[in-house]
Amino acid sequence: MGFLSAENIFSGYGEKDVLQGVSVRVESSEIVTIIGPNGAGKSTLLKTLAGLLRPHKGEIYFQGKPIHGLRPAEITRRGICYVPQEENIFSSLLVSENLEMGAYVLQKGWQRRQEEVFNRFPILAERKGMRAGALSGGERQMLAMGMGLMVEPKLLLLDEPSAGLAPNLVELVFQKIIEINQQGLAIVMVEQNALESLKFSHHAYIIVMGRNRMEGSGKELIANPEIRESFLGG
Repeated sequence: MGFLSAENIFSGYGEKDVLQGVSVRVESSEIVTIIGPNGAGKSTLLKTLAGLLRPHKGEIYFQGKPIHGLRPAEITRRGICYVPQEENIFSSLLVSENLEMGAYVLQKGWQRRQEEVFNRFPILAERKGMRAGALSGGERQMLAMGMGLMVEPKLLLLDEPSAGLAPNLVELVFQKIIEINQQGLAIVMVEQNALESLKFSHHAYIIVMGRNRMEGSGKELIANPEIRESFLGG
């Protein structure tokens, strides 16, 4: 069944199904990247896995137990944390306060987890007394990931972590994602920077118009001429 298994998912907004039978599997300690054109349903998939959207049809299992239909907070308690692309920090709060807010589901031991996040992201430790709204784009993204790590998840869902960042900051954020994964945390990532993200992905899915188009290892998809032409810029 896999660490995370989503089978034949139909999900969307209101009566409209953006996802029309999508299936994905994630093994523990994997980085899985979801790519595809705008409007394909990639973010809808992450929101459905996180419980923010309830699937109209299909089943989602995490560590062998069903989670489809559970509230987002309960899914977070099970070990899945979602980091959205936008509005993923509290701009008016201090960096340290943002991390404390990230531990809202699991209040005990948050100070220890905050120190662990500061150790992982030294720049956040330097900025801990600063308003989060004053951070650079790359620093904001690292803070958003740090907030996700505060609940000690087993699976991290990242929606467009490199969006709007300068190339050097993209490289830095991707390196942090690799480091987090190397500590044993599974990651599912939606990413427009497809070529670079596939280079370090264990597995990847291409979604087009709400349906599975193709899947394989990152290296396999990079080597596929059709995929390079259609989704990776030739």
